[in-house]
Amino acid sequence: MDFVTQPPDIAEWTANARRNGGTTGFVPTMGALHEGHLDLIRRAKAFHPAVACSIFVNPLQFNNPEDLKHYPRQLEQDRELLKAAGCDVLFAPEKEAIFADFTPTKYDLGGLDAHWEGPSRPGHFQGVVNVVERLFHFVRPDEAFFGEKDRQQLTLLRHIARTVRWPERVTGCPTVRAEDGLALSSRNARLNTEERSRATVLYRALRAVAAVAYKSSVDDSLRAGQVEMASEPTISVDYFGIADHDTLEPLSEWGERDKAVALIAAQVGPVRLIDNITLLR
Repeated sequence: MDFVTQPPDIAEWTANARRNGGTTGFVPTMGALHEGHLDLIRRAKAFHPAVACSIFVNPLQFNNPEDLKHYPRQLEQDRELLKAAGCDVLFAPEKEAIFADFTPTKYDLGGLDAHWEGPSRPGHFQGVVNVVERLFHFVRPDEAFFGEKDRQQLTLLRHIARTVRWPERVTGCPTVRAEDGLALSSRNARLNTEERSRATVLYRALRAVAAVAYKSSVDDSLRAGQVEMASEPTISVDYFGIADHDTLEPLSEWGERDKAVALIAAQVGPVRLIDNITLLR
């Protein structure tokens, strides 16, 4: 597996892949890789002969300096994991390389940041889109793979890809979970044993909503999840709601739609965790 830090080198790698008649898949990450990231690599490899992964802890998407400071970093371990998963190149640029001659763009997010993560993390999604655009600018993949755990991020990136006509395809992949249901996240590493056990309540709460969705009202379905969350009073809920599957607008009634999304964010010990689940009629 190749390892590059400079934008011209990753651009040359992509150009070589194309000259050899191949397409390229891309998995952007912030490192501290886990099985969820590696699943994305394997999915990309199933469709593309050449697969790149980036590791870049993006300062633009952190509105909490402490979160940025404590975000886990393990580059050498990540390199070995990527190699074993079949990744062909790791792009790990320095901040100066990514942001050289860079002026942030104010993207029209179409109101998709008006709810859920948007109010809790001002500027977060603008930071995400700007850095994804920078990574695409250098890597120029045919298709980029993102996990559905960050459902709002995925929805926003798809919106931007359509509206500004990014040539890259943005593909969502199912959330990878531990055996007890907890969505895999790099931030899980900061949980102690007790906190890690308590954190599973997020998925149990989402499952409680899914169990009664469409059989009960939106309010009653959400209430089922809230009852489950109440079993762990030390966990502070930021938001917990039900939204339209495509627009992520909060729902007050099911209407004619046959699918929706339940989303949750909560503070568990030192970390803020998010999760979601698709609700089917």
